[in-house]
Formats: sequence, C-alpha cells, structure tokens
Amino acid sequence: MPELPDVTLYVERLAPLVLGEPLQRVRLASPFLLRSVEPPLAAACGRRVAAVSRLGKRIVLALEGDLFLVLHLMVAGRLRWRPAGAAIPGRNGLAAFDFGSGTLLLTEASGKKRASLQLVQGEAALAALDPGGLEVLDADLPSFRAALRHESHTLKRTLTDPAIFSGIGNAYSDEILHRARLSPFKRSLDLDDEETERLFDAICDTLVEWLERLRRDTPAFPEKVTAFRPEMAVHGRFGLPCPRCGAPVQRIVYAENEANYCPDCQTGGRLLADRALSRLLKADWPRTIAELEERKREQRAAAAPVSPAARLPARGK
Repeated sequence: MPELPDVTLYVERLAPLVLGEPLQRVRLASPFLLRSVEPPLAAACGRRVAAVSRLGKRIVLALEGDLFLVLHLMVAGRLRWRPAGAAIPGRNGLAAFDFGSGTLLLTEASGKKRASLQLVQGEAALAALDPGGLEVLDADLPSFRAALRHESHTLKRTLTDPAIFSGIGNAYSDEILHRARLSPFKRSLDLDDEETERLFDAICDTLVEWLERLRRDTPAFPEKVTAFRPEMAVHGRFGLPCPRCGAPVQRIVYAENEANYCPDCQTGGRLLADRALSRLLKADWPRTIAELEERKREQRAAAAPVSPAARLPARGK
C-alpha cells in the first residue's frame, strides 16, 4: 500500500500538472470505484483544481465550489500520468481523470478491487473522511507520547492504525521498528521514556529519509510505486542478512499482513512465534536463530538422498 512518503510524492508531482486546470471529465471503467452518491460525480466536471493534498493515505483534489475528489489507492491502486485522452487500460484500469494538460489514470493490479473514489462537498465532509491519526512529522514528543499510550496494542498494530498515526503502513512500520530496535510485538504501554523517544525519532528519521530518497530517485511522475525496495533494511527481506548485524531477517505472517524483523537487533535473539506455525509445532517451535538453523540442518540431512553404497550391508553381516 502506498504510504506517507509515496502518497506525498504523488501529491508533489501531480500538483504542478493539474493546479489551475479544469477537470474536463471523469471516465469510470468500474462503477464499484465510486463510493459516494451526493454530489453526483458530474458536478466535478468543468471545475478547476485549487489544491492537491494528502489526507492520511488518501489523495485529495480540491476543486472550485468547495468540492473535493478523494482517492484512496489501498493496497494495489496506482496512478499514471499520460497524454490527454489516454485510454483506460483494459486489464487493471479503473478510471481516467481528463485535464487539458494530460490524463491521470487510476489502475489497480489486484482481483480484490479496494481502491475508492469519493466526491464530497465542504470541509466538514472532507474532515469526516480523516481517520484522525497523528501526523508525526508535524508533532512534538509529548503529543506523540499521548497518542502512543492512548490504547494498549502491539507496536506493529499501533503504528499501522490510521486512527492513531497517520500515513504509516506495513512496510514503513517494519523499517521504523528496526531502526528503533524495538520488537513489533512489544506493547505500546510497556515502552519507557527512552524507548518512546527512540521510536519517535525513528519514525521521523525513516519517513523523512525515504521521502528524500524517493524525491531524488524519481525525476518525473512516479511509475514504480512499491512497498518492496532493495534499500530497505527488513521489509520484504525475509532470510536476507540484517544490514546492521548480519542475522537473517525473520517474518511473521498473519491475516493479510506480515511483520519483518531482525531477532538480534529487535528481540534479544528470540524468534517471535508465527501464530499458525506455533500452534502446529507447539513445543518444537525454535526459540532462537541458533535453534532455527539447527532445525534446518536436521531437515536437510533427513531429506538428503542416500547413496546406493550406504544401503548395502556391511561385509561379514
């Protein structure tokens, strides 16, 4: 899912292309994309774009007349900027937004169509779409501490809850917790003051670093927005060495998400139990990297083919 750095880059690159331009028409390839009824989508056509902004993980086009087009890309939604009048891709295309300067295409490379488009009237209606999470880059440490301690959840869940923190998702939460040297399963209420400040600094440093990297590496409109980048420390790097200590990165898969972490850097060398596998293996679940590697060696030895000579009985027997 595009998160704060990716959505911010979309906003920054889209703004100079459409600001002051009238939205000529909106073409929908999928009627399920539109999640609002009033005002009708036709009311947006002909109105000029007054501003482009981010609302959490949403992209907002403010139009004349106090209208707001709100796009939520969800997991697989992506934006493409093409010459004016470009056709909507037949396979993954959801919509096209036509301007005199070009066409903004919305695609979604997933069978589960979760991306959404809403047209709302007025600031109050727009504010109702905001989950309300804290914008950490605009906050101070006391405000962050209050949000962190509002409820007791795991740090992974806390960071990715849009009602607690704005714009942070699965990928960057992994990177943040690795930088902060904190377990994804540590409870938010269990952090002491030093750990809380370390987490606050890690969030700010990680988001700013990645936003600057994306700005530098993306000279034009973003075409390859992905949650898996080779420069990341742990996210999407299961089994690869941690760039800090060299231990193999581990992961926990749950529901439709996963948590990636380094045992040596974040959990004192302890392997976190995957819910499904730990229920299956119970007492056999490896507790450390050393136990895991030993279990792998035993499995490889058991699966190794036996040579014909080894099958022959020893002489004299």
